[in-house]
Amino acid sequence: MFSKACEYAIRATIFIASESEKGRRSSLKDIAREIDSPEAFTAKTLQKLSKNGIIVSTKGAHGGFQVEKERLSDIKISQIVLAIDGDKVYTRCSLGLHNCSEDHPCPFHSRFKPVRNSLKEIVERTSLLDLTSGLISGDTFLKI
Repeated sequence: MFSKACEYAIRATIFIASESEKGRRSSLKDIAREIDSPEAFTAKTLQKLSKNGIIVSTKGAHGGFQVEKERLSDIKISQIVLAIDGDKVYTRCSLGLHNCSEDHPCPFHSRFKPVRNSLKEIVERTSLLDLTSGLISGDTFLKI
């Protein structure tokens, strides 16, 4: 449903947030390693997240990426999705037909619409804090 870039962005943001909770900034190398993504690709993703105000980038010897602790419960996963993929995940059917609409539905439209609507509701209600707590406790993982 999400693009690969969006999946990596969500994973990167969760990792950065979990490190921020511990009072640490994350380096590009650490993020790329933790989410198992090439550094150049990760850098472009982080740039989009920073530009959209989801993460904070600090330059210099003690720089890195972080999420402001007080914003962890305010940042919704839908903001990450919108920053990377736009709203196409909520408007297109999974067959990728651009001209699919209520007036001109594709063969999969009626089956996929409830799933798409549920996904939108989930990512709009799920905060970054909701996802980082499991990572910090060791109940969830970013890679196996």
